[in-house]
Amino acid sequence: MTLITTTSDLADFCSRARRETYVTVDTEFMREKTYWPQLCLVQVATSEEAVAIDPLAEEIDLAPLLELLADEKVLKVFHASRQDVEIFVAMTGKVPTPLFDTQVAAMVCGYGDSVGYETLVNKIARQSLDKSSRFTDWSQRPLTEKQVDYALADVTHLRVIYEAMAAQIAETGRESWIAEEMEVLTTPSTYQVDPWEAWQRIKHRSGKPRFLAILREVAAWRERAVQQRDIPRNRLLRDDSLLDIAGQAPTSLKDLGRIRALPRNIAEGKLGEELIAAIQRAMALPKDELPLPPDRTELPAGIGPMVELLKVLLKTRCEEAGVAPRLVASGNDLELIAAFDKPGVPALHGWRLELFGHDALDLKGGKLGLGIRDGAVEVFELEE
Repeated sequence: MTLITTTSDLADFCSRARRETYVTVDTEFMREKTYWPQLCLVQVATSEEAVAIDPLAEEIDLAPLLELLADEKVLKVFHASRQDVEIFVAMTGKVPTPLFDTQVAAMVCGYGDSVGYETLVNKIARQSLDKSSRFTDWSQRPLTEKQVDYALADVTHLRVIYEAMAAQIAETGRESWIAEEMEVLTTPSTYQVDPWEAWQRIKHRSGKPRFLAILREVAAWRERAVQQRDIPRNRLLRDDSLLDIAGQAPTSLKDLGRIRALPRNIAEGKLGEELIAAIQRAMALPKDELPLPPDRTELPAGIGPMVELLKVLLKTRCEEAGVAPRLVASGNDLELIAAFDKPGVPALHGWRLELFGHDALDLKGGKLGLGIRDGAVEVFELEE
């Protein structure tokens, strides 16, 4: 095994890696007891080497690694990159660029929706993964040889997967498709949580603006509190408790203490005072500053058959192109296309428009028809 525990060894490896056209990257981290992911291991492979970098080692500074990740001459290849990239964004404020995500690329290459790494290893690298160390405690030291070998497998097989996908994408001329998909993953805001927007992730059924205002304030309070304390959201206060607070709108610590789902140590202490202050801010908002419920677009009656035809068209075009339908258009996209003229949905922009969007609009406009020939769906032009 190759385990790097010193800055000098890391610098030497990164110097060699920066002469490569690409490197594959993976991480092992813990998050069960913290808000921020705790980085425990970084695996990087070049065409010739594969190393595991121990960020918890006493004699290591990750600066050479971070410089490698920021080097725009070296492509960084991840699989399902969001959580890995989030760690580096939290450390530096920057996304490793340029970036290639094999999970996204797999959908472009026809391997299915959100395909797992193990599936790609089996199908492309023709190997099997030993997942016996999947749930190991990566924060414990020393690491065993088995742990390190397990971790390195995630970046060594990734080299084979990337090269196969890159060749397929070049052969099909879909480089621009991949570039378009990577734009979201290389935008720093993708990985940054705004406390003021935290309430949007909490499921609720109320459309009352005052309820939403309180929920927004107390959710923002919780987000800031758990970020400062580096603890999971539910360890401080569960979503159900926030909904109860927004529904009952307590105005005093005594009222707050009557909420059954609220832990006593919060209701009776400083945190309770902060919660009451947050509620009071929401209650003081004038009506024209209250948040409004999400716009639930009313779909016209009778569009069901059109949506079903669009689904058939989508599957047909995606099978022809070898692309996962979910990547091209969602069910909501299809409903909005059926209901409205050129709605602003992803399916009607960029490469999706060329693959499916134009045909979807022509089908809806009576310019295209669907039929069956020799047991297969056929798309054909209709005469004027």
